[in-house]
Amino acid sequence: MKNFSLSLYAFHLRHTLTHLPDEVVADAHLLWDNLVKLGENTLTFPGLKDLRSKLVSYHHGVYTPQQEIAIKSEWLSISGKDLDLGSLPTPAGFNINANLQPFLLNDTYAVDLTLSPELPNTEIDIPQLQHFQPQSLLPANIQASLGQTLSVYGEVEPSEDCETLAQKIAIALVAGTSLNSPTLIHKGELFESLLFGYQALDTNAPDNPAKQCQILIVINNSQAATGTLAESAYNWLRDLFCSYHKILYIYQLARQRYGEGRKIYGDLENKIQIFNNLITGNQTKLSALKSLISQVPQTSLDYTRCCQDLETHHTAITTNITNYKTCLDNIKAINNGNITQFWEYFFNKECQKWQEQIQTDINYLAPGKEIFGQLVDTIRGIVETEQAERDRSLENTIQIIGIGLGGGSIVSGVVTQHIDKPFAPGIINFKYPIHPLTLSLLGSFLATLVCFLLAWLWLLTKRKQR
Repeated sequence: MKNFSLSLYAFHLRHTLTHLPDEVVADAHLLWDNLVKLGENTLTFPGLKDLRSKLVSYHHGVYTPQQEIAIKSEWLSISGKDLDLGSLPTPAGFNINANLQPFLLNDTYAVDLTLSPELPNTEIDIPQLQHFQPQSLLPANIQASLGQTLSVYGEVEPSEDCETLAQKIAIALVAGTSLNSPTLIHKGELFESLLFGYQALDTNAPDNPAKQCQILIVINNSQAATGTLAESAYNWLRDLFCSYHKILYIYQLARQRYGEGRKIYGDLENKIQIFNNLITGNQTKLSALKSLISQVPQTSLDYTRCCQDLETHHTAITTNITNYKTCLDNIKAINNGNITQFWEYFFNKECQKWQEQIQTDINYLAPGKEIFGQLVDTIRGIVETEQAERDRSLENTIQIIGIGLGGGSIVSGVVTQHIDKPFAPGIINFKYPIHPLTLSLLGSFLATLVCFLLAWLWLLTKRKQR
């Protein structure tokens, strides 16, 4: 291949809707830090080691994202243009140049790191790809939260078997890593050259789009003006890749949130069963109901947040699908109305399917919010009723005891006033009249019992009248 280039397009989340303009996510600087690590370890280009000093995002080497608010363009470089990182020699006798373009695309950091031979006509074969250290550009090292794309461009003779060559390039790029053998996803044309698209998945996390790598290989076997056309469409291609990765990322978040919502919904079903068991027993367990009602509001809040996050993800994926379509239309216009069928298929089939899936998930979980509210209101109503009944029962008991003891004490007091003989236990004889003290105790007991019964009958009659 001649006019060879290897480009990394990486996209990393800077902030979310919950952040203020001067706030960022916890690992927002990770993309830039990892690029600097490459400069210190594998791709030791002078400008890559010193990248922080060339970015608006840093002040004296310290990450200061607040400075980005003042910039008027997408460029994050202090110069407002691409950065020449210098060159490195290779054992094969040619030098490699490195160029980096840093951007802030709304809520996303984007970087384009391109490596190419210093002399465009330098011929690059498969073994020589390793001089470009492609493994250092894979997700395990870059750790871009939204995902990344590796793009290869090369020019060959018309007789070259381009599909076989593309397969060899894709395999060479991920050799010796945790990524599986790249799978050919699509092939077509882009700017009058052949386009081969591969997907390499991480064997340890095959469903995580941030650990996957999209590989696009463009082979020019017809001396087409691909480079000129690609330059004209550069911003649209960059934004297309960004929207593509964000759509994958958002859909993954939505599926995770839906799973969490389903789990909480299952917990709701368990709480409803516990509630049913409590109220269908012989006696409602007030303490258990109070414990249950203390748990439901927090669970309800978690469930509501799941539903709200799903709605946010639906809005976000809809926005990025729209952006993707805009980029696709502009690339198609530059490419004389032609576009690779996979990109159109992704928009027409995958995007629409995922968008509808998130809406279906929202519709499925939505009734649960009302059930949570009804459960809370029902439990609270029963608890208040049971508590009121218990308070009223306690009040009645106190009234009965008070009336009984009060009546008994009055009778006892009256009888005691007529006691004129001292109590002498040793001279008690049942042949003689009962001692006044004994009569007093007996009268007090009978009076208390009668007062208890009268108070109980009065409260019972009063309750029936209600």
